[in-house]
Amino acid sequence: MPDGAADDDRPGGRAHTDYTGAVYGSLLAASVVAAVGASGYNRRSELIVLLLVSGLVFWAAHVYSRLAGERAAHKQVTRREVRRVAGSEWSIVEAALLPAAAVAVSPLFGLGLSGTAWLAISVAVGQQVAWAVLGALRAGASRGLAVVEGAVNLVLGLILVAAKAALGH
Repeated sequence: MPDGAADDDRPGGRAHTDYTGAVYGSLLAASVVAAVGASGYNRRSELIVLLLVSGLVFWAAHVYSRLAGERAAHKQVTRREVRRVAGSEWSIVEAALLPAAAVAVSPLFGLGLSGTAWLAISVAVGQQVAWAVLGALRAGASRGLAVVEGAVNLVLGLILVAAKAALGH
């Protein structure tokens, strides 16, 4: 997911990959699936479109918020800066792609709409945990801390799973 978009906000201007957007976007995708699945959608295409549109809207909101914050801090916002911020937040959109793909291929597994929603939410939560662990490791965290990061993200994802299950879908 994260495309290696570099932020040079670190001391010395060293580039790094930020997994925050991928984790956030995965949690967003799981939330969308849980909400739509609970509302009784009747076409896979609706869920795919909603996943992708939600990712795009939240991406745009994050880009806007960061740029507005930079303006508030009296930092000049140039086209280059807009492109940099847009690129660094793009993983929010990318995080919607795997759950959307899971929805698209679910008929190949003979899944009905309920099974499709469970597959998509499982994919979203799974990638959320994976990105959290990978991000922690890439940031230099110990393996123990990376496991904690994964566990925290699993709990967050399972809260959404529990909410979906409690709503009876």
